[in-house]
Amino acid sequence: MPYSPEHKAQTRARIVESARRLFNRHGFQQVTIDQIMAEAGLTRGAFYHHFESKDELYAAAVASFAACNPFSVKVSRGGVPLDDPRRLAYMLVDLYLSDEVLDDINMHCPLYALPSDVARAGLEPQQAYTDLIRGMSEVYRCALQGASDADRRAESMVSLCVGGMVLARTTNDPGLRRSLRASARHQALALLNA
Repeated sequence: MPYSPEHKAQTRARIVESARRLFNRHGFQQVTIDQIMAEAGLTRGAFYHHFESKDELYAAAVASFAACNPFSVKVSRGGVPLDDPRRLAYMLVDLYLSDEVLDDINMHCPLYALPSDVARAGLEPQQAYTDLIRGMSEVYRCALQGASDADRRAESMVSLCVGGMVLARTTNDPGLRRSLRASARHQALALLNA
């Protein structure tokens, strides 16, 4: 008896979530399909009912972050008016560069958790990564409406946030981790307020 479409969608989502967590922790090359399926509580054979390749799963895992990231979760829980783009931009900068996000490796954004993996990946993962960059840029671009250089400033803000987190993840010096993120936050907000 075939599974229902709902069951198939739930199983696929479980695989994607397991993959996203494992890729964030270990990178694309170090994670096997067997590990992903074991983490999801499924057999390797089930993988091929949902994905044609590990690259396809990787793209889905990167894309899934758009819906499960701390910013989206916070916005969806309410309390933040979606019609206030400046407030959303401030909130994204603050949350993205926060201790809370840095300390929770399972919630690390692929933009800073996986850049070297994605650079070596196929077109599907690169497209998913590109979509995340564009989505984050759009939050800032909306807050900068009317500015003649809104695109440049929005992309600079993305670069500061992602770069601040990349560098903070690479050092074992807690003071430098804080300082790097504080500097990135300061410059990103200066671009927002200019």
